[in-house]
Amino acid sequence: MTVSPLAPAQFPDLPEIDGVTFASAAAGVRYAGRTDVMLACLSAGSAIAGVFTRSATRSANVLDCQAKLGGDPSGPAAIIVNSGNSNAFTGKRGDDSVVAICDAVASTLSIDAARVFTASTGVIGERLPHDRITAKIAELAANQSADKIEDAARAIMTTDTFPKGASTTVIIAGKPVKIAGIAKGSGMIAPDMATMLVYLFTDAKIAQTDLQQVVSEQNDKTFNCITVDSDTSTSDSLILAATGASDVDVTGNSDFVDALHGVMLDLSHQVVRDGEGATKFVTVDVTGAADAKDARKVAMAIANSPLVKTAVAGEDANWGRIVMAVGKSGAAADRDRLSIRFGDILVAESGWRAPDYSEEVASAYMKNQELTIGVDLGLGTGASTVWTCDLTHGYIDINADYRS
Repeated sequence: MTVSPLAPAQFPDLPEIDGVTFASAAAGVRYAGRTDVMLACLSAGSAIAGVFTRSATRSANVLDCQAKLGGDPSGPAAIIVNSGNSNAFTGKRGDDSVVAICDAVASTLSIDAARVFTASTGVIGERLPHDRITAKIAELAANQSADKIEDAARAIMTTDTFPKGASTTVIIAGKPVKIAGIAKGSGMIAPDMATMLVYLFTDAKIAQTDLQQVVSEQNDKTFNCITVDSDTSTSDSLILAATGASDVDVTGNSDFVDALHGVMLDLSHQVVRDGEGATKFVTVDVTGAADAKDARKVAMAIANSPLVKTAVAGEDANWGRIVMAVGKSGAAADRDRLSIRFGDILVAESGWRAPDYSEEVASAYMKNQELTIGVDLGLGTGASTVWTCDLTHGYIDINADYRS
């Protein structure tokens, strides 16, 4: 598979997080010889927080993880993830697969099954061959290492063209606190919670309830602000684990929140940059809306419009499609107060094309790999920024034969 032209030059050098180890293996869940399962082991006392898809057809794994959040954090924990099969829309068999995997991990690691969190990603509606996963758990347990996070990132990929990772270190009370994360996601991206699969790890010390509040708030500013194709997955999961190994209490600490935001934003942007068939990374900035909710409606209407996204792919400065998206969004809008920009180029204002607008200049701007579409509604102070990509024939090529 050709790597996205928007991909980073390489996988970043992520720091080891004390209290976390990783291993991955080829279980043959869907494809023989492909690394497709990863196991992360977390030290006793690790706080686990998460956000998950609100899809009405969410997977058995998601339902199980949601039920386990907020449980007794005293013992060790584990996260096990497979690619190739989403274990979604598989009925009671899907529930049974989750139980079998959790019990096998719990038995092998001598931990409570209530502290085992699972995820599956891939094809919907096919029974998960969980016996292939459980057969690898002893191997995964034996091969645990603190420096294998990149392998874990690769194991959870499906149509991704590159593994996604991000990290930072922040000094709090004179001591370093580390955060590292991995993600997968390329298509079926229009989160209504987190997005796709995201795993974040920190050595910070913080209670589960406080950690949950932080991750939920930052999720709304990062992963819930991206879209590739307007389709929300059945399996979207984001889990943040705090081992407390640094012994630095970050409760209520704004520096920690800012650092976590940076890592989550980085990963969310990487997902967009790996959008199926993507060749352009697009920022949509909406200001001047009646309120923040209306600004979000307009931003998402633009970012999800097939007509806007195909115009971007074709490098066509068709600002009329932005006008269309604003109008259909459901947000309050006034034709004569609306202004539109491509980057720094004013293309429309006061209900008409801008007096100095140049099609040639605007078209030249559209050839850039990274673009900003700006809309000011001129009605209030509501603002929203979302990120998306273009829509090319490559998206069709990938999804027309996804199951074959």
